[in-house]
Amino acid sequence: MHILNYKESLDWMFGIQRFSQERTLEPEIRLLELLGNPQTSMKSIHITGTNGKGSTSAMIASILYDAGFTVGLFTSPHLESFTERIQVDGKRINEKDVVRLANLIRPLVEKLNQEQRPIHLLFFDIVTALAFLYFKEMKIDYAVLEAGIGGRLDSTNVVIPEVSVITNVSLEHTEVLGDTVLKIAVEKGGIIKPGHPLVTATQDPLILDYFKRRCFELGSRLIHVGTDITFTKKASTLENQKFTIHTQKDVYNVELPLLGDYQMLNASAAVGAIESLADYGTIIPKDAVFDGLRNVTWPGRLEIVQRNPLVILDSAKDVEAIKALVKSLQNFSYKRLIAVISISSDKKIPEMLDALAPIVDLFVVTTHSVMSRAANPEVIIKEINRYGKPFQIALSTEEALERALSEAELNDMIVITGSVFLVGEFRRRWRRI
Repeated sequence: MHILNYKESLDWMFGIQRFSQERTLEPEIRLLELLGNPQTSMKSIHITGTNGKGSTSAMIASILYDAGFTVGLFTSPHLESFTERIQVDGKRINEKDVVRLANLIRPLVEKLNQEQRPIHLLFFDIVTALAFLYFKEMKIDYAVLEAGIGGRLDSTNVVIPEVSVITNVSLEHTEVLGDTVLKIAVEKGGIIKPGHPLVTATQDPLILDYFKRRCFELGSRLIHVGTDITFTKKASTLENQKFTIHTQKDVYNVELPLLGDYQMLNASAAVGAIESLADYGTIIPKDAVFDGLRNVTWPGRLEIVQRNPLVILDSAKDVEAIKALVKSLQNFSYKRLIAVISISSDKKIPEMLDALAPIVDLFVVTTHSVMSRAANPEVIIKEINRYGKPFQIALSTEEALERALSEAELNDMIVITGSVFLVGEFRRRWRRI
């Protein structure tokens, strides 16, 4: 079998089917068995949710690292490089290890494909297995695992975590997860394990009630951000925000470099998860919580990349994330708001524009590079026209940036949003300016 190089390894993985209506965990379980079940060599914390799961995962990993543990962090999607998805102690997996592990896994995938009853693995199955294998080699203490889609049938749901975290639930991937928030909550609630605590920051009474019932059935303790954990905002600047988190055990005065009120909700969930480790005799010092939150990095979320004019990148890719962005922008001071936007075609574009358009003075509509996913600009423009807002069309992200910067005066603000893919492209571009 030909030995793949780095590009070929990525092409192989990304060339594998991403979704399946006949989804089960059997392919992932079988592959991990052939690899010696590396996921059993580490403790884990499992996070899912419609929004905020990546930020929350990064915060938990950062706190554990500052507490002295060796920590693996598995997240998706990536902004710029595949290696962002798999990190140990804040350092990305290197390309040589990706190549080595991909070449180790590929013949096993072929073997499963050729069984009498073929076992077909999906893209995320393979990436998750690669992450577990790398984490075992690195002898990590904790794996902080962000679920890809849903939870119950997600490739990451092969662990018995110390604690599960469900940030929130709203409509997403309805063709896979179900067409109501309750159906999606059932899928995400699939990560709750018997006798192991759940932390959730959902503010939806219907969803919270379901999680309470599910935890009662499983004998799992539920910790809710909003009742069991609360927070109080103290101050915010363009550099960070300061707030106090009140839990049933302690009070934490923290500062966070991630902007946006919703990040206080995520940080509170992260602290709840960290405190839950006491159930297993692991007490995390308060200074590790403070340092971990102060030092966390999670790019592409209300990330300021330029001032005068102020330019912000935000990966808001669905309705709830756009609403959170709009709310967060109220904390910024600007004269006009220019939005550079591209949205994937499978998103609820009318609802996203309904939330965003009222506060935007000028749209620059473009197309991100994942052409099979990007919506035709005409679809976005149709919605913009409903609000009578001016717009320009840019055929490339380079042109979109040039147009936005040429239109902006010093006291205006540019926000680049609508897609993780778009934000990733602009981050790469900013480093070349």
